[in-house]
Amino acid sequence: MICGEKINQECVFIFAVLLVVSFLLLSNLGNQYLWDDEAQTALISETILDHGVPLGYDGKNFFSQELGREYGEGYVWKWHTWLSFYILAAFFKLFGISTFTARLPFALFGIGTVLLTYFFALTLWKSRRIAAIATVFLVFSVPYLLLARQCRFYSLAAFFSLLSLYAYLLIIEEKRYASTTFFISTALLFHTHYFYFGALILTCLAHAMVFHKSKVRKLLRLFALLILFNLPWILWFSNIKYGYALTWFNPAKIIYMAGTFAGHIFLYLFPPAVILITLLAAAVMWFRKKQFKLNKNLETWRNTVLLIFFFISVLVLLIFLAPGPFFRYLTPLIPVATILTALILTPLFRTNLLLGVTAAAFIIFQGPILNYIYEITHDYDGPIEGIVKYLNQHGKETDTVAITYGDLPLKFYTKMRVIGGLTGEDLYSAKYSDWVIIRKDVNCPVDFEVKKYLLETVPWSHYQKIEIDYPDILFENREELSLHKFKTVENEDKIIIYHKRPVPGS
Repeated sequence: MICGEKINQECVFIFAVLLVVSFLLLSNLGNQYLWDDEAQTALISETILDHGVPLGYDGKNFFSQELGREYGEGYVWKWHTWLSFYILAAFFKLFGISTFTARLPFALFGIGTVLLTYFFALTLWKSRRIAAIATVFLVFSVPYLLLARQCRFYSLAAFFSLLSLYAYLLIIEEKRYASTTFFISTALLFHTHYFYFGALILTCLAHAMVFHKSKVRKLLRLFALLILFNLPWILWFSNIKYGYALTWFNPAKIIYMAGTFAGHIFLYLFPPAVILITLLAAAVMWFRKKQFKLNKNLETWRNTVLLIFFFISVLVLLIFLAPGPFFRYLTPLIPVATILTALILTPLFRTNLLLGVTAAAFIIFQGPILNYIYEITHDYDGPIEGIVKYLNQHGKETDTVAITYGDLPLKFYTKMRVIGGLTGEDLYSAKYSDWVIIRKDVNCPVDFEVKKYLLETVPWSHYQKIEIDYPDILFENREELSLHKFKTVENEDKIIIYHKRPVPGS
């Protein structure tokens, strides 16, 4: 009877978590227009509907943000592995092309990751309390929620990383179908992003060599099969020209990357509030028992090391291979961080439940969760929305648009010929465009060169200046918490659009 009550409580908890996370991830999902990275994913996915493979060019527009380095012969995409594109293409086919549909599959994987976090933590610590605390922390993690709502591979990387780690534990416990689950999940992780595939293999192999030597041979066979299965793709992606990777051995870059990623971890994964509460928990236990009591359960320590190994593997690969120290690349570490946080704080819950709940609430509400709830329940107006609405109302699909940064969303929403951005294409025809848009801020050196070219070559006397009531901020919105806007920006310069005047007598 008691067992049955526990199962019912677990079902109620899981159902409540599903309701809350679905509200937080699906509400207002299509309100904000896609920003450039999201639009790139959506545009590439659209080409699958027509050509069967992801392309960086659709016959009218280019989808590069790296001067055309991302695709190979026939414009076939090579910068990312393809799973996210095919999943999104399937959603476009089933539900139609829209902003909401573009983000929907990734939000669903975000929901799935929350549920998986509960069961993974339960397997790790054999404690429903710790699993529940970890899950609640993830549900209200604003950095995670923002990333899971992006039309990008981030939530897939978190889901399959966690599932592969879960399957590894099942292999250790010799559960049925564990190897099959591990193979499928890790193969899908490779096709989500190869960074995390490499980190996962390093993690499991290192952990098994230290704690489970009898499983090393089995894992090596699985890894060999995975590499053999993915070999055509490994060869296909191996000759892509990552310009940033040429400086991977640069000590200054390594220090910069490591320092910035460390800053992200202590700001967003283990924020000061967590450290403060941990010290409080230690103080409470000391004053109650006059000693610190460390957990002597060997399995707990082994599993803690597994998570630490995964942290280290991901960070090392990102420090050397990532194009920049962006927080979004740490997405698979967010669930792991909440699981570790729950383990650290559990003694406080055992000592005093009210104190534990108060500490958890403090950790949750010291973040911008209330600002996030405001955002998903209110309208947001960004620069891309204003530009797109004006062009679609006053222009034609046959028109040409020249723009500095912000070209990709225009290609997704207007279907016009759009020149500029970071594509690296020839700008000669830009000076004859029907519309010219020069953003106030500059995103990078390539963007600066495009802006300079347009300012110097466009015959401005032939264009009419139009101001629209939308803020001219650089991004529609960003997934990085430090750059994210929770409400429409006010007291900002307005977007300026230039429209070519008709030739007299035409």
